[in-house]
Amino acid sequence: MFNSKITGLGYYVPKNVVTNDDLSKIMDTNDAWIQERTGIQERRHVKKGDGDTTTTMGVKAAKIAIERSGIDKNDIDFIVFATLSPDYYFPGPGVLVQRDLDIKTVGALDVRNQCSGFIYALSIADQYVKTGMYKNVLVIGSELHSHGLDMTTRGRGVSVIFGDGAGAAIVSREEDAQKGILSTHLHSEGQHAEELSLIAPGMGKRWVTDILEDNDPNDESYLPYMNGPFVFKNAVVRFNEVIIEGLKANNLEAKEIDMLVPHQANLRISQYIQKKFGLGDDQVFNNIMKYGNTTAASIPIALTEAWEQGKIKSGDLVVLAAFGSGFTWGSAIIRW
Repeated sequence: MFNSKITGLGYYVPKNVVTNDDLSKIMDTNDAWIQERTGIQERRHVKKGDGDTTTTMGVKAAKIAIERSGIDKNDIDFIVFATLSPDYYFPGPGVLVQRDLDIKTVGALDVRNQCSGFIYALSIADQYVKTGMYKNVLVIGSELHSHGLDMTTRGRGVSVIFGDGAGAAIVSREEDAQKGILSTHLHSEGQHAEELSLIAPGMGKRWVTDILEDNDPNDESYLPYMNGPFVFKNAVVRFNEVIIEGLKANNLEAKEIDMLVPHQANLRISQYIQKKFGLGDDQVFNNIMKYGNTTAASIPIALTEAWEQGKIKSGDLVVLAAFGSGFTWGSAIIRW
């Protein structure tokens, strides 16, 4: 058995900044209302026609991660791409990354675990590297939410939260068993699947032909739905549980955490978890204020920024944790 280590990080966000005041011009909301409930001040949205897609943003982030890792793109043995917003219904973006990076015909896997997507993808890469099957795995989390949001007062409860962007990591073989990804922990609770969901188009209930045939302007089945209070209550419980699980698995305590990078779902959730574990402001990294919730991209974007700002150093204990649609949740314990 080998160990696996993150050897390169990168992220990309669109240039187009959308502030809370910008949103107040197209829906009944305001900066104070949004900040009080989410902590978000602005987010990035892709402009139609500028060429950014879920895949292209992922590729841009990947190129930075590859360069920083010091490997050649053809040293990549496998690709894991996490997203809820693929360019196409099928095929998934993993193969498009392989094509656009012009690398050899390696395997490409798509992960559909929404807000927990990057943790799930990282766990897959970790296992492949630890078992010796692959030496270098490219892991991407990328989302283009803005084109699928209801940007009216009707959809404001969801639409003000989400932003676009991508993050990437190279997971490589590490000989030192004391460094790298120590463990990952994954969970799901499907009985609450519809509490945070997008039902259509899907083969189970409403497919494209159904939507076109009905032509119902009030049909909200193809718009994201979220039971906000219920999701929040579950999130704070599961975040707490899965972080403790990870620490216990490695005989660690909360006070040993050098940096916690939570999924950027809601600043209030992050603040609750920070208080729960007695962590200082320098031990938790948040950037939801600038980017909103970028779902599968949020952890790799935040992790990259924390590393770029010198807040993560060699030897640090880094904890990643996420909770979201599914419900799914997970954590990763890393010795940097």
